[in-house]
Amino acid sequence: MDRIVPISDAAAVLGVSITTLRRWEKAGKLKSDRTHAGHRRYDLSKLKPELFHTETSNRKTIAYARVPSHDQKTDLERQKQVLELYCARQGWTFEVIADLGSGMNYHKEGLKQLLNDILADKIGRLVIAHKDRLQC
Repeated sequence: MDRIVPISDAAAVLGVSITTLRRWEKAGKLKSDRTHAGHRRYDLSKLKPELFHTETSNRKTIAYARVPSHDQKTDLERQKQVLELYCARQGWTFEVIADLGSGMNYHKEGLKQLLNDILADKIGRLVIAHKDRLQC
């Protein structure tokens, strides 16, 4: 099965009409790429990942958010929302790990959990809002 397909094939795989796919795309529920001629192409591995078994299929997707202080708790909530929305739009099943604490503090429970899961090869994908959130 091809991974990148035209709209008619994507609609058939998902069991919906072509019109429904266009409406979902307009509403921002899914994304298509366009050919040079303007035709939609869908990545089935994002729409129906269970059709494409990969080595990471049994590993988790983790969305990690961190802010340095309790004063920025609202920013932590915003980061979590952004990460959740991004992961959901990609069609990924995911978990969110959030920490409050300085990047210089090595005793953050979420970071410990994240590092232990990485070392145990339980994580296939890590999504972060800002690359400096992983400072340790």
